[in-house]
Amino acid sequence: MSEEKNIFSSILNKMIVTKEGKRLGFVKDIIFETKSGELIHIVVKDSTPYTRNLNLERTSSKDALIPYSSIIAIGDFVVVSEEDLI
Repeated sequence: MSEEKNIFSSILNKMIVTKEGKRLGFVKDIIFETKSGELIHIVVKDSTPYTRNLNLERTSSKDALIPYSSIIAIGDFVVVSEEDLI
């Protein structure tokens, strides 16, 4: 059985949306644990006003962080579960 893999460059700059269709912004970067390689957060660029109203963790430069565990699917968009963001 083959496992589908997404390389970083294919995810970079994709629009991030909730499963309900609300736009959150675009993928700026990914934060991961260097020892284990575990993906932790997606860094959001060009956050929408809706995203700014969510109580998300932020980087030191005020970019929103979306927990990687909230990702449902990656295709044309990065789809996240809004329930996992609250």
